[in-house]
Amino acid sequence: MTTAQETSPGGEPTPAVPRGGGREAITSAAREVFNERGYHGASIRDIAKRAGLSLSALYYWHPSKQDLLAALVEESTMDYFRRCDEALAVVGDDPADRLRAMARAAVEYRVERQTESNIAAREWRNLDPDNRARLEGLRVNATRLWSDIVDEGVRQGAFHCEHPTDARRAAQAACNAIAQWYDPSGPLTPAELVDHYTAIVMRIVDHRP
Repeated sequence: MTTAQETSPGGEPTPAVPRGGGREAITSAAREVFNERGYHGASIRDIAKRAGLSLSALYYWHPSKQDLLAALVEESTMDYFRRCDEALAVVGDDPADRLRAMARAAVEYRVERQTESNIAAREWRNLDPDNRARLEGLRVNATRLWSDIVDEGVRQGAFHCEHPTDARRAAQAACNAIAQWYDPSGPLTPAELVDHYTAIVMRIVDHRP
């Protein structure tokens, strides 16, 4: 297995860390610890211990707890974009079809990445100004995905909502909020949830088949 020589934050050489499982182990551990204890309640030592790695191994991948939080938020957000792109790629130009695809992708993401969604929402205020400014651009792009579809639907007469911006905001917020309350052991399956929320979103924009 290929290894890489590390350097600790103080510049001292540390034992080589195998490439491969280290980053994934740290990400998984950080997700669990941030979710259980919150950003301020978690320590970098907690995360390293949960990952089964030394502090020096963790520092090889992430120089600080702040960097780890930002990386977790960024990775999960990029996965959201990937899912939305894939959903939109298999539908045509019809705004109704595209909005249904967006709703489905958003609901599935909030269910499957529920922990990451809640961490991002809860810990956003704990990002430092530089990371918040950089990641804010991703939030703006996510909003644009929804607003472009809603605006086009209104322009074509497919959606009849009087206030497109408010309709987009309500539809997006409804899907995002699923992560806060969804219980995988509850009565609704993910597929049923997709059906329910797709219908809700289409009613919000006043789509009239």
